[in-house]
Amino acid sequence: MSTFAKRERLLLADLLETSGPDAPTLCEGWRTRDLAAHVVVRERRPDAAGGTLIRQLATRLDRVMDEYRAKPYEELVQLIRTGPPRFSPFSLKQVDEAANTVEFYVHTEDVRRAQPDWTPRDLDPVFQDALWSRLERTARLVGRGIPTGLVLRRPNGQTAVAHRGTPVVTATGEPSELLLFAFGRQNAAKVDLDGEKDAIARLMETKQLGI
Repeated sequence: MSTFAKRERLLLADLLETSGPDAPTLCEGWRTRDLAAHVVVRERRPDAAGGTLIRQLATRLDRVMDEYRAKPYEELVQLIRTGPPRFSPFSLKQVDEAANTVEFYVHTEDVRRAQPDWTPRDLDPVFQDALWSRLERTARLVGRGIPTGLVLRRPNGQTAVAHRGTPVVTATGEPSELLLFAFGRQNAAKVDLDGEKDAIARLMETKQLGI
């Protein structure tokens, strides 16, 4: 049975293929080749991937990323499409779904929304609920360092507190858009912001949102 992570994986691979290696992304300083290398390293090189969170591994991660950037772009895209090797925890369906649904959705939008003519995807309610469930669990983590309070609100009234503090900004939108906002893609997310003007400006400029 297909999963959200599998669907988003294939969408990302197709998009990277059609975009080519030098297309822009929403990830600062990264083109599509860099993004593809990141996805592959994350799944296939756990000895280095921890460098995104562990300072002592950062130099190793940089070196491994350079190795994968140097690979043929078509090979990177195919590695994403076919998925991780059997020895990787990501090869387990449950792990893949838990760890990659958000990862691949966000990176797909990183490529799509870097284009000037992008339009929002029409996402089904079940997928929106799945994204909301994951956002609820990670809201405090992604908002831990921001300079204002932040409440995330769905149109149906469900809320998640990303950061307790004052002044408070409330972001309202579909889970897919709130997730992008909370993961540091503030300028590309379609959300409505309510709060003090200065607080909203600081929140839009902060680089502390996300993991």
